[in-house]
Amino acid sequence: MSDFSKILILAGVFLILMGVLMSGKFWFFGRLPGDIVIQKKNFTFYFPLASSILISIIISLIFYFLRK
Repeated sequence: MSDFSKILILAGVFLILMGVLMSGKFWFFGRLPGDIVIQKKNFTFYFPLASSILISIIISLIFYFLRK
């Protein structure tokens, strides 16, 4: 299998995983301790800091094991 085809497959798997995570099927995504939520009267600011770090670690591990 060529390198380009591996990249396309990984990109597809990544997009599918992100779609599942963003759909709300996983109760923990976006509600981890460390995610910043500021709610005012007519304004809500949401920054998923801990969720972003968790996704980054998972993706880094996947790429690490695929390189070996």
